[in-house]
Amino acid sequence: MQKGSRYSSNVQNPVIKPRNEKKAWTIFYAGIVLFFALVIAAIIAAAYGLVAVFRHASTQNAAHTKGRTLSPTPFPFQELTIPYLRSREYHSQLGERNVSGTNVSYTSYLTHYDSDGLRINGLMTIPTGDKPATGWPAIVFVHGYIPPSQYATLERYVDYVDYLARNGFVVFKIDLRGHGDSQGTATGAYYSSDYIIDTLNAVAALQTDPDIDPQKIGLWGHSMAGNVTLRSLAVHPTIPAVAIWGGAVFTYSDRLQFGIQDNSYRPPSQITSRQASQRRLRDMYGEFDSANPFWKQVTPITYLADIKGAISLYSAVDDEVVNIGYSRGLNKLLDKTAIAHELHEYPSGGHNISGSSFNVAMQDTVDFYHKYLK
Repeated sequence: MQKGSRYSSNVQNPVIKPRNEKKAWTIFYAGIVLFFALVIAAIIAAAYGLVAVFRHASTQNAAHTKGRTLSPTPFPFQELTIPYLRSREYHSQLGERNVSGTNVSYTSYLTHYDSDGLRINGLMTIPTGDKPATGWPAIVFVHGYIPPSQYATLERYVDYVDYLARNGFVVFKIDLRGHGDSQGTATGAYYSSDYIIDTLNAVAALQTDPDIDPQKIGLWGHSMAGNVTLRSLAVHPTIPAVAIWGGAVFTYSDRLQFGIQDNSYRPPSQITSRQASQRRLRDMYGEFDSANPFWKQVTPITYLADIKGAISLYSAVDDEVVNIGYSRGLNKLLDKTAIAHELHEYPSGGHNISGSSFNVAMQDTVDFYHKYLK
C-alpha cells in the first residue's frame, strides 16, 4: 500500500457502467416514445386540417353550385351517361353567315358553330317576312346515318327543310362532327355522347342569335338521331318539342329486339378507335342490361319522369330499315307518363316516309311544332 493513498492499487473502482447504460437506454426509449407521439400528433393535426379544408370546400361548392348539378364522381365511360351530360355546360354561338340560296319563302345560309373546340358546319334557313316580336321559333335538325365520307351539307333532307321553313320556322340543319367538312371524328350515336353534345351546343348557339326566340327551340331527328334527340331531351328536359322520324334505339333493349337493317352502313375497313372503345365498353359492362347500374344511366328511358317537353313520333309501317316497333314501344312507355306525346303511323313511305305519305307526315310535324313551339 502506498503511503497516503486511501485505497490499494489492486482495489478496483466502483462499478458504474451498468448504471450509465440503464440511463442511456431510458433516454433512448423516451426519445422513441416522444418521436412517435409527435408523429401521431402531426397525423391528427393534418387529418383535422384536411377535414376543415374539405368542409370549407364543401361549403364553397354548395354556395357556388346552388341550383346546379354537381359533377359525378369519375368512372370509366361516364361520358355516355345522362348524369354526366347534365353536369356539363353547353356554350356556343353562330359564326359568319354566307348566303347559300334564297326564294320568296326563305333564305338559306351556310354557317358554323363551336362544339367542344370543333368547328361544326350547318345550313341555317330563315323564313322571310316579319320576324315575331320575341324572335323566330327554331328547329335543330339532326340527320340520320349517312356514310360520313358521302355526306354533303347541301344534299339530303332538302324537302324536309323546305316544308318547315315555309311554315315559319328557322331550321338549323347541322352536320354532325366528322360529316362533310365538320371537324372531328364520326363516333356514332348509340355508344357515344359526341352527337348529343353537338346537338345541345347547336341549341346554345341558336339561343344567342338575335333572330331566334331562345325559349322556342325544338329538335327534329331521323333514324339514329331518334336516339340522339331523345337523349338530348333527357339531358335538357325543358326543350319544348322533339319530333322523331323513323327513330331507333330508345331503350337499348329495343335494339336487341329489333336490330337495324341499314344497307347503307359502311363499316370501317380497319379497326378504329371507335370500335376499340366499344369493345372496351362491352368488356367492362357487358351488353345492355336494364338491371345494370351503368346502362341505367345511359338509356334516356330512366329519366322520362324529368321530361317537360313534348315528343312526337312518326313511322311508316313498311319501314324496312328501322322497325316500327321502336316507335310503338316508346309510345307505350310514354303512355305511362305525363309527357305530352303523339304517335303517327303511315301505311307506306319506308324509312324516309316519302311518296304519298311525305306531305301528310310533314303537315303532322308542322302542326306539332305549331302547338308546342309557337
